[in-house]
Amino acid sequence: MNHWQYIYVRPGRPTAFHQGKAAQRRTASSSSGPGPGPAMVAMMVERWAGFGSAAATVIFLWPVVQKYVPPTFRLYLTAWAAKLAACFNPYLQITISEYGAERFQRSDFFLAVEAYLSDACARRARKLKAELVKDSKNLRVTVDDHEEVTDDFSGTTIWWYASKRQSKANVISIYPGEDERRFYQVVFHRRHRDLVVDSYLPFVLGEGRAVTVKNRQRRLFTNNASRNWNPYSSKSVWSHVAFEHPATFDTLAMHPDEKEAIVDDLMAFQESKDYYAKVGKAWKRGYLLYGPPGTGKSTMIAAMANFLDYDVYDLELSAVKNNTELRKLFIETTGKSIIVIEDIDCSIDLTGKRRKDKKASSDKDSDDDGKPKLPMDPEKDDATKVTLSGLLNFIDGLWSACGGERIIIFTTNHKEKLDPALIRRGRMDKHIEMSYCRFEGFKVLAKNYLDIIKHELFGEIQQLLEETDMSPADVAENLMPMSKKKKRDPDLCLSGLVKALKQAKEDAAAAAAKAKEEEEAKEAEAKKAKEKEEAEVKKVNEENKGKDKAPKEANGDIKEGDK
Repeated sequence: MNHWQYIYVRPGRPTAFHQGKAAQRRTASSSSGPGPGPAMVAMMVERWAGFGSAAATVIFLWPVVQKYVPPTFRLYLTAWAAKLAACFNPYLQITISEYGAERFQRSDFFLAVEAYLSDACARRARKLKAELVKDSKNLRVTVDDHEEVTDDFSGTTIWWYASKRQSKANVISIYPGEDERRFYQVVFHRRHRDLVVDSYLPFVLGEGRAVTVKNRQRRLFTNNASRNWNPYSSKSVWSHVAFEHPATFDTLAMHPDEKEAIVDDLMAFQESKDYYAKVGKAWKRGYLLYGPPGTGKSTMIAAMANFLDYDVYDLELSAVKNNTELRKLFIETTGKSIIVIEDIDCSIDLTGKRRKDKKASSDKDSDDDGKPKLPMDPEKDDATKVTLSGLLNFIDGLWSACGGERIIIFTTNHKEKLDPALIRRGRMDKHIEMSYCRFEGFKVLAKNYLDIIKHELFGEIQQLLEETDMSPADVAENLMPMSKKKKRDPDLCLSGLVKALKQAKEDAAAAAAKAKEEEEAKEAEAKKAKEKEEAEVKKVNEENKGKDKAPKEANGDIKEGDK
C-alpha cells in the first residue's frame, strides 16, 4: 500500500518545498513495497542530514556572498536559483503594482482589481478594510494587506494576495508609492496560463471598471477658462460638483408615448456597442431639444443622465477661444457621459460674420502711417474664435471617435436659427420638441405635486390647456403649495391653475388683438406712405411733361416768325 504524505504551512497554495517532499515520499514509498525497511530509513536519514548540512552552509555563506561577490554574479546566482525552484514549483505568479510607469498616477489595472476583489471576493476574506473613496457614493470594503482570497473562474482556482512592502531606504521620495509599495499577486497553476492571461485578467479588468462606474458619485462638469488651465495637469480643464438632480422620466411632464420612445432609443444606444463597431460608426448619439422657454429641456437632460447613470459635461462655448481648445475639452471627457451645449443659437456666432462692419470701420479710422503696430494681448481678446467647421468636427469628425458611449445634446429656443448642417441626421440624430403643457403632461404634474389622478376640475383644465399655451414650468408653479393655506389642498391649487389659465387665455387674446391692430396700423401707414409716394411721383412726372412742352411751343413760335 502506498503512503502519500503532504505538509502545508498555510491553507490554500502548496509551496514548492512541500511538493518536492511529497514527491520524494511517493517515490520512496513506491520503491519499498508495503513499508520502508531499516536500510531505507537509514538512507533517508542520511539524505536529509546531507540536505540539512547543505542548507545550513548556504545560509551561512549567503552574507559573505552578498558582501564579496560582485552584483552581476550575484544576480546570475539569483536567476539560477529561481530557475531551479521553478522546476519543482508548478505555480506561476503575476504582480500588479499600485503605481505604474507614470509614477504620479495609480494604475488603472490596480484600481480595477481592487474594485473587483471588493465586490466578488471580499466576503471570503477574514481581514478587511473599509474606506470612503473619492468620487464614490458608497463605502467600499476591500481585502486588507497581507490577506489571501481565492476566486473560481471556469472551474479553475486562482489565489489573490494583497501585499505591502516598506521601503528600506530612509529617504523621503516625491513619488507616491515609493515609501510604501502596495501590490496584488495572482497565483495559478502553469497549465492555466493561457486561460488566466487571455481570459481571466481581461474579465477582472472589465468587471472592476463596471463596479467602479456603479459605485461612483456621478458628477456635473463645467469647462474652465483656458487662462486657468494647468499645463502639467489635464484635470484643470474641467471642474465638477456632485450631480444630484432628482429628475426622472416618471416625473417628466410629457406625453407617455413620447417618453417611452425616448427611453427605448436610449436603451438601444446603451446596448449597441458591438452594433456601432459593426457598421463603422463612433459610439455616440446626438439629440436636439427645441421649444419655448420653460418646457423642460434641462429637466429632460437630467432625466437622461439619471436613467443612463452618466456624468454630465455642461460646455460653455463662450469660454472657448478657438477650435484647438474645443478639441482638448472633448478629449478630456470620459465615456458614459452626456455633453451639453445649452442655447446654442445664443452661445456664439457660427456664421463667421464676426462684427465685420465694426472691423471695417476700425480699419478705416486706423492710421496708415506705416509704423509697426504692437500685437494685441491675447488675454484681452475675449471673442471666441470657435467656427462652425470646428463645431462640426467636434460632433462627428475624426476626434469624435476618441472614446465611446457619449451623448451630445444641443438645446435651443429657435430651431429655425440653426445652420442646417449643424442639426442634420448623423449629427443630431433625434430631434425632440419640448412643447407647451397639454393634458397628458398636466396629469403627470398633478400626480407628482398633489398625489391625485382624478378631480372634477380636470375637464375644465383639459379644455383650457388645449386653448392656451402655458409652459410646464408655469403649470407646476401653480400646483406647488407654497403656503400653509394651500398645503396639500388640491381644490385650492387646481382652482388657482384654472384662474391662471383663464388669465393667460385673456392675455393671449389681448396680445393677439393688439398685434393685429399694430399690424393693421402698419399696413395703413404703409399704404398711406405708398399713396403719398405715388402722388409725388405723379406730380414730378406732370412737371417734367410741362417743362418738355414749353420748349416745343417756343420752337414753334420761332419757326412761324421766320416765315
